[in-house]
Amino acid sequence: MSASIEITNVSKNYGTLTVLDDISLSIKPGEFVVFLGPSGCGKSTLLRMIAGLEDVTAGTISVGDQRVDTLPPGKRGVAMVFQSYALYPHMTVAQNMSFGLENIKVSKEEIQRRVHLAAETLEIAHLLDRKPQKLSGGQRQRVAIGRAIVKEPKAFLFDEPLSNLDAALRGRTRLELAQLHARLRSTMVFVTHDQVEAMTLADRIVVMHNRKIEQIGTPITIYRRPATRFVAGFVGSPAMNFIPVQNISQNGNGVAIDASGLGILNAELHLPTAFSPEGAALGIRAEDISVLPAGQSGIPLIVEVVERLGDRTLIYGRLSDGTKLTAEADGRAQVNAGDRLEIALDISAIHLFGADGVAHHAVGG
Repeated sequence: MSASIEITNVSKNYGTLTVLDDISLSIKPGEFVVFLGPSGCGKSTLLRMIAGLEDVTAGTISVGDQRVDTLPPGKRGVAMVFQSYALYPHMTVAQNMSFGLENIKVSKEEIQRRVHLAAETLEIAHLLDRKPQKLSGGQRQRVAIGRAIVKEPKAFLFDEPLSNLDAALRGRTRLELAQLHARLRSTMVFVTHDQVEAMTLADRIVVMHNRKIEQIGTPITIYRRPATRFVAGFVGSPAMNFIPVQNISQNGNGVAIDASGLGILNAELHLPTAFSPEGAALGIRAEDISVLPAGQSGIPLIVEVVERLGDRTLIYGRLSDGTKLTAEADGRAQVNAGDRLEIALDISAIHLFGADGVAHHAVGG
């Protein structure tokens, strides 16, 4: 069972402090949506408002065809998985998973059916008689998810559930969550500040910043066509390069961009007539900058730091005027600090950000 979630003009204030400002969002039944953003952007508060753990100052929240923002948490038909597993140490896995159902007087036979079904789904049936102290961190996280599954909710809410796991276990648990969603086809809302979790799990990402939604889109849209400079800088590792723009002029079907250290770049890019180069920046990702073979001329780059990551090499350098730039090369690239390279930009992959932060993308990029 899954349901839509409709958030309409929702705001949250603590006295005079505004934490969320006029948020509207529609989540489809069975969709996996990730709230992504830095600490303090309001993403966990929004999740807790859906769950009923925080009051709504203004606006409405509906799950399915029922308005829920006036209902207590237990009546909303959602189940939350917290950052801390919050398991009862004196209870077995089976008892932890069944405790909530016992409180609402579900029959013993039904509880047993749901617990065993959830345990089989999560591959923890062999752990039902163990207590939490006998479990690994990943196993405890599965129990916490199982406790949510047995409630048979209309939607699952995850509040940074992987942050307590080590890097290797986070990777495995991400895969398990994706597989779980594929099996259950339930509506899932997941909060994280980790862009890798967002990019690998989400059907759609909701990027949040400064009390508002910056952009909503598929992972590839968020990455390749960011709506604002904040999104472009927050999503992607390394962060997108931003090069100050000196001047912009019309050039046939596109524009000629004079950017620090890059010279004049001609791009097919449509700008509003009121666009001003003052405070503007050209954006390009490291993988869209290529190192030219020896003997070919391009844009000179002096290498300062080389970061070898196995499958790829990140090159941190400076342009002729001192502007910093990060480029990417093959993992086997023979590059060292102090080298002078010639680079080229994929013009179809550039972005132009106005002083207001709004993005304009190259045609075809």
